[in-house]
Amino acid sequence: MATRPMDLLFCLFCLLFHGGIAISTGTSDGMERWGYAQTRPKVNTFWWWYQSPQRVSLPAKPWPTILWLQGGPGGSGVGRGNFVEIGPLDVNLKSRNWTWLHKADLIFVDTPVGVGYSYVEDPSAMATTDAQAATDIVELLKVLTKELPTLKGSPLFLVGESYGGKFAAMVGVHVTRAIRAGTLKLTLGGVCLGDSWISPEDFTLSYTQLLHSVSRLPGNAVGDTSRMAEAVKEQIAAGHFAAAQKTWTDLLDLIDSKTNSVNMNNFMLDAGMNPVPASKKSGTAPNTLDGIMNGVVKSKLKIIPKNLVWKEATLEVYEALANNFMKPAINEVDELLSHGVNVTVYNGQLDVICPTIGVEAWVNKLKWSGLKKFLNLSRQPLNYCYPAIYCSKIIKAYVSSYGNLNFYWILGAGHMVPVDQPYVAFRMITTVIQAPDS
Repeated sequence: MATRPMDLLFCLFCLLFHGGIAISTGTSDGMERWGYAQTRPKVNTFWWWYQSPQRVSLPAKPWPTILWLQGGPGGSGVGRGNFVEIGPLDVNLKSRNWTWLHKADLIFVDTPVGVGYSYVEDPSAMATTDAQAATDIVELLKVLTKELPTLKGSPLFLVGESYGGKFAAMVGVHVTRAIRAGTLKLTLGGVCLGDSWISPEDFTLSYTQLLHSVSRLPGNAVGDTSRMAEAVKEQIAAGHFAAAQKTWTDLLDLIDSKTNSVNMNNFMLDAGMNPVPASKKSGTAPNTLDGIMNGVVKSKLKIIPKNLVWKEATLEVYEALANNFMKPAINEVDELLSHGVNVTVYNGQLDVICPTIGVEAWVNKLKWSGLKKFLNLSRQPLNYCYPAIYCSKIIKAYVSSYGNLNFYWILGAGHMVPVDQPYVAFRMITTVIQAPDS
């Protein structure tokens, strides 16, 4: 299933850190490593690292590393982020043309614990706050700086999608604080927020306007959906976050019934429709993500507990964070910007769950000193195309950049930009991380 030798290193080794145990192994050529880190007592976080075959590192321009954080909360980065979105192989275990591994080393992690291959030895150890989940990642990074010799000299980019973007903002703040305190020896290259759940209030208030304007929501439903969205806003303002989550879920049910089941990841589709056209699928009986993660991938990794069943989404993790789900992370983005961390926001044009108009609304709430100049900029069109010889003037994206804030508007993409527009996403991330030419 791999594009490189599959012989495992025969020696699994353990090292002590903060009283916990890390177990790891990898391929014999050293191009992949994976393992478990006990980031808290009874908490076993799974990670998987790939070294880029194109890796070159110059003294003035070191090779970057991307840490991918999946959404949900409850989605598996090791599974979905890796095999569906940006990793070297797709679900059918075929090479991905525009894998981000061409431009960076990649780390996938199943977080919060309880997701994917990560597990707790006691249900009481599940993360119940975003801050706790972010702290687990910081502890993981402390382990990885010992496990992966290249990491300390590599600028680390945190890239999060959906709720993973909220995690990325929070992890970025925790990492920045740890670096400044001298407890984490890393260089934070930047934080990328892809269709990220940064401001539940602004997103909720955007649903009616967006869906009505694109003819998915009828006019006679606008009043009901608007009133329910206002109720969510009031509950958030009162600090009743669990109640706000319940009302938000009811709003999604109402939208589903009034729109004939619009796909909240892409308003051009209906619920259950696959954004990848059938012509792009290989074979008559393609693999399933669940099938490979509980089959050939689990067999390759060898260290996954036999009784652990990988799931694409873990409801228990989602429910454990019920009191945090509707909390915003705008302040965390502001803190990153104030510390000079490069922040990139990118959003798919067709997304509903984290719509672009909602993203623009929370960006307008930033207290960052450069905001006024950023908002006064004209967007620059991007005519990404491949191959260049057939390049047309069709605009694929827009970008605005000022200081350490970048915003990409990705046309023709829904909630998962690397799935809907893989080449555009590849070109974007290449610019963001500024990898050396290989």
